[in-house]
Amino acid sequence: MSSSWRIPILYLFLGVLVAVSVVPLYFYGSNVVAINRDRLKTNEMLLQNTITSSLRDDLAQRHQNLLAMLGNLSTAIEVSSGGNLSGQHVEAPELRALLEHFVSATPDVASITLLNADKKVISAGRLGPDALDAFMQRELERAFAAAWEGRTYHGQPLALGAGKEERTLVLVSTPVTAGGRFVGLIGVFLDLSFLVTRLQQVSQGELEAYVVDKEGRLVDGADPSFATGRDMTRYEIVRNFVAQPQGRQLVETKEFSVTQNKRTVELLGTYSPVPSLNWAVVAQKPRDAAYASILEMQRAARWLELWSILLSVLVAIYAARKITTPLSTLTQQSRAIARGDFSKRVELNSRTEIGELAQTFNLMTDDLEHFVADLKTAADENLALFLSSIQMLAGAVDEKDPYTRGHSDRVTRYSTLLATELGLPKEEIEKIRIAAQLHDVGKIGIEDRILKKPGKLTPEEYEIMKTHTTKGANILRPVEKLREMLPGIELHHESLDGSGYPHGLKGEQIPIMARIITVADTFDAITTSRPYQKAMPPAYAIERIESFVGVRYDAEIVAALNTIFQRGLLHFPASVVLAAATMTPEAADAIPAIALS
Repeated sequence: MSSSWRIPILYLFLGVLVAVSVVPLYFYGSNVVAINRDRLKTNEMLLQNTITSSLRDDLAQRHQNLLAMLGNLSTAIEVSSGGNLSGQHVEAPELRALLEHFVSATPDVASITLLNADKKVISAGRLGPDALDAFMQRELERAFAAAWEGRTYHGQPLALGAGKEERTLVLVSTPVTAGGRFVGLIGVFLDLSFLVTRLQQVSQGELEAYVVDKEGRLVDGADPSFATGRDMTRYEIVRNFVAQPQGRQLVETKEFSVTQNKRTVELLGTYSPVPSLNWAVVAQKPRDAAYASILEMQRAARWLELWSILLSVLVAIYAARKITTPLSTLTQQSRAIARGDFSKRVELNSRTEIGELAQTFNLMTDDLEHFVADLKTAADENLALFLSSIQMLAGAVDEKDPYTRGHSDRVTRYSTLLATELGLPKEEIEKIRIAAQLHDVGKIGIEDRILKKPGKLTPEEYEIMKTHTTKGANILRPVEKLREMLPGIELHHESLDGSGYPHGLKGEQIPIMARIITVADTFDAITTSRPYQKAMPPAYAIERIESFVGVRYDAEIVAALNTIFQRGLLHFPASVVLAAATMTPEAADAIPAIALS
């Protein structure tokens, strides 16, 4: 056959490449573009959902916290006034001091007002005594009517000031009662400047965020041209929220259109209801802007496909055979790295870019190995620091009370042994260990005259001492890593029969974490010396606790306590050992039913 009829192998190679690589690459790229287009569209919806949900959660949490603070303030006013706010009693200096302290401690509060049953008023805050206009007075009248019926009240948003000085206020109130009877109310005008700031932070690009009430009126928005109280129901997304049954928490995202300046604008919007306020957080964005990345991705994908085809042809012409083996090696090593094996290195003798790529790959592997090791070290150090901080905080509480020094460490040890004996998962045991270490942290907020009192507490002092559970939970609630430990801190003085505190929970309503710490706490209280008793033997302590099984303590947990005691896993202070040898029957009879730890 003549050489002119020969087909160069390069042409054959290119033909095969086009048949088995370039054409599939084109269809694969088209398919990827279509898939990613849908994903990007979904991501834009998720972004709006995330923004509105975050703002919703922030508003709901702030409202919940404010109601809790107002409840605490109401209790403080009841205690300080002796339940008497009539006549001149409402103007008592200590009550005004409570109001002023509340305002100074709460930056978002513009003004606070205390009304007695005769509508006599004292106020404190940043607005001044004459700042309340007719609308604000009317809101206070509505709040008074709600308080008379024993209800909290959340009012309509009100605009105060004008121009750059304009602020949006909303009234939140709670009744003040004494002995079950209405004696007055506390009303707080909350400044929503924090909400405007958050809305402005998330309103980036052409995204617009705002908050509406159940009537579809604007509460506040990032755009200063939108006035509080403006009707926003021209947007379909707002109309959908208004039509939604009250109290539902469903988030909705949808496409809709609105006419602006005789022009139809296509929008993508999301609302997230805030049921406790009957508000909704709304985010919306023109669809052209929302889906701009999709169009850009499509253009980029087409160009990428063209360049990929061209590059594939050039590489095939120049070094098709030489590139296959190195790339295969790199792929294998990449998979090893993906599995966490950083010991592999690419051994490739080449002075080409492939060789340089292999060297770079090896350097990258070294860096990744060091980086992962550094991350692990840093994580271990952070965990150690976190646990040390917890132990120091618990130690500080124990040091404050000379009668309970080392109490938190012992309760932690007992609780951990109990949780282990009960077969709880390691993660749960670790949570119980931390909760036990911090179970008495609320005693930081108890006055020394009560905490360090050498004798028996009076009923009033005992009631104050009981608040250490809720104080501890409130102190630690802002710490995200400790959220799951709060039940053990707040509920470790609850009893199975509902006679405990602070909430009077019964049976299975009490989390197992709290039930374990309750037994450990009581055991240590009986086996260590306190102002009201001397340390008693462990065997007697267990016998005493067993007598309250099903009433105050969980039978399974008490059985676990007895088991670990019989195994000799408990270790006691020298005072406990001495008590075991010297306890008389008269001393045993003198032990109270439950020791206050």
